[in-house]
Amino acid sequence: MAFAALGVVFGDIGTSPLYAMQTVFSLEHNRVQVTRSDVFGVISMVIWSITIIVSMKYVALAMRADNEGEGGILALVALLRTHLVAPRRARAVVIMGIVGAALFFGDAVITPAISVMSAIEGVVVVDPSLGDLVLPLSLVILTVLFAVQRWGTQVIGRAFGPVMTLWFVVLAVLGVPHIVHNPQILLAVSPTYALAFVLEHPLIAFVAMGGVVLTITGAEALYADMGHFGAGAIRRAWYVVVFPSLALTYFGQGAMILDDPSTVANPFFRMAPSWATLPLVVLATLATVIASQAVISGAYSVSRQAVRLGMLPRMLVRQTSREEGGQIYVPVMNWILFVGVVVLIAVFRSSSRLATAYGLAVTGTLLLTSALFLVLAREVWRVERWKIITYVVLVVTLELTFLGANLTKIVSGGWLPLLIAAAVVALMTTWRQGSTALHEEERYLEGPLPVFVRMIRHHDIPRVPGVAVFPHSNATTTPLALRANVDFNRVVHEHVILVQIVNENVPHIRHVDRVEVNDLGDAADGFVHVAVHVGFADSQDIPKGLALAIGKTPELDVDIDDAHYFLSVLTVHATGPRGLKTWRKRLYAWMYHNAANRTEVFHLPPDRTIVMGAHVEL
Repeated sequence: MAFAALGVVFGDIGTSPLYAMQTVFSLEHNRVQVTRSDVFGVISMVIWSITIIVSMKYVALAMRADNEGEGGILALVALLRTHLVAPRRARAVVIMGIVGAALFFGDAVITPAISVMSAIEGVVVVDPSLGDLVLPLSLVILTVLFAVQRWGTQVIGRAFGPVMTLWFVVLAVLGVPHIVHNPQILLAVSPTYALAFVLEHPLIAFVAMGGVVLTITGAEALYADMGHFGAGAIRRAWYVVVFPSLALTYFGQGAMILDDPSTVANPFFRMAPSWATLPLVVLATLATVIASQAVISGAYSVSRQAVRLGMLPRMLVRQTSREEGGQIYVPVMNWILFVGVVVLIAVFRSSSRLATAYGLAVTGTLLLTSALFLVLAREVWRVERWKIITYVVLVVTLELTFLGANLTKIVSGGWLPLLIAAAVVALMTTWRQGSTALHEEERYLEGPLPVFVRMIRHHDIPRVPGVAVFPHSNATTTPLALRANVDFNRVVHEHVILVQIVNENVPHIRHVDRVEVNDLGDAADGFVHVAVHVGFADSQDIPKGLALAIGKTPELDVDIDDAHYFLSVLTVHATGPRGLKTWRKRLYAWMYHNAANRTEVFHLPPDRTIVMGAHVEL
C-alpha cells in the first residue's frame, strides 16, 4: 500500500521542484538576489516549510484526525458535527468546511494544468523551437489521464508506483552531485538562515513566500487521499522516500544556483547534464500526470463526503475496489475537472502565469484545516492549552504569512481560485438552503404515515399480491409514490416495504449493524420500515441492504427478486413564494433536476422500477 501510495498520493508535492524555485527567483516575484545569504535563506524557508506544514501538521498530527480512516477537511467537519452540541458552533464548522472544500476544488482544477505544463515546458530547454508543442501535448496527456480514471486509483497506483519511485530516486540523484560540489548549502538546514533573510530583507522575504508555498502544494490532497491507502502507508512512504528526496533536490538546486546564477531560469532541468534533459522531460511528464492524480482522487473523496453531508446534490459514485472502500470514481466530478483544466490551459498558456494563481487556494485550505483541527483538538480531544499555543505559533503563523504573500497576487492571477471557490460556495449554500425549503414542502405533501395506513384500513383498499418497495427518507411521512399509486390504481400491494438510507458520520458500517427493521406498530397490516445505515464511504445499494433484512421478521419473509420499486420524484419549479432569492431558486431547481438518477445511485433494477411523484413550487 505504501508503494501504491507513492503512485497517487505524493504526485503533487513530489513535482513541486519543477516550478517552485523557478517561481521564487522569477521576475514576477523578484528582488530575491542570487547571493549566498538570499539563496541560503530561501532554501532554509523551503526546508522548514515542508517540515512544519507537511511532516508536522499533516503527517504527524492531522492524519490522527481521521473519521474511521477517511481524511480531508470534510472528514474534520463530520467529526465536529458529531461532537459539537451548540448549533452556532456546528454552523460555523459547516461554513468553514464549505469554504475549505471550495478552495480544494480550485486547487484540484489548477494542479493538473500547472503540473503537466511545467514538465512539457522542459522541451524548451532542449530546443527553444519546440515551444509550440507545449499546449497541444499538455491537452493530449491530460485527456488521456481523465479518460483512464474509471479504472480506479488502485490500478492507477500500481501502474504509477514504479514511475514515482523512480522519480524520487532521480530527484535525490540530481541533487547529490551539486551538494557534493558545494556542501556548504547543507548549512541552510538551520532555521537561523531563514530568520536572517526575513530580518535583513523583510519585504523581499515576504514576497518570496508566495513562491515558497508552491513547495507544499499537495499537502491537503495527501490528507484527503488517506481513505484510499491508509495513514500508515502514507507515513512510511513520506518519511522513508519522499521527504529525503525533496530535501536533497532542493539543497541541490540551491547549490547549483550559487555556482551558476544563470540556472535560475529553469533550475530543475538545469540540474541534469545536457544528454539527460530529454529523458528527464519524459519522466517529469509522467510524474506530473501522477501529481494530477493526487488531487483528482482527493476531489472524488471530498465530493462524495460533500454529498453525504448535504452540501451537494446526488452524484453517481462507482466503487473501484472490493477491498478498499475509499477507492472510488465520480464521473461527473471527473469531467467537470477536465473541462476546468482545459479552459485554464487555453487561457493562461504557461505554467509561470498559472503559478501566480496557484498559492491562494492552497494557503486558504491550509488555514481552514488548521482552524478545524484546533477546534477538534481543544473541544473534543481536550488537548492542553500550551500545545494549542505551540501549534498556533509554529503552524498558523507560517500559514498566515503564506496567505498574506499570496494575497499580493490577486490581480495577477490569484483571483482565479477565489472565483472557483466562490462558485462552489454558491452551489453548496444554495443546495443546503433549497433542500431545507424543499423538505418542508415535501413533508407537507406527504402527510403522516400512520394516518395514511389507517385510511387504507378504513376505506378497505384492496390488497394485491406482490412486494412494493418505496425508497423514502424517513419513517414518519408517506412516500409520494405510495400516495400516487393508491390514488391512481386504487390498490395496495400485499407487502409494502419502506426503505430509508441513513447516512452516518462515519465512513463504513458493518453488515451486521447495517439494517434496522420496524413493523410500524402493526405486524398484520403488511407495512414494514427498513433503515439501511451506510457510512459516507459505503455504497447506497438498496437491494443489497434489503437482502440483509430479509427473514429478520415474518413480514420480511418475501422474495425480493420479484419486488417492484416505486421512486418518489418531485418536479421543482422556481416560481413559488419561498424566501430564497430568485437566482438561488433557479440554481437549486437546475441542480435538483441534474442530480444523479436515483435508480443508479440506489442500484435499483431499471426493469422493475416505477417513478411517480408531484410538482413543487419553491
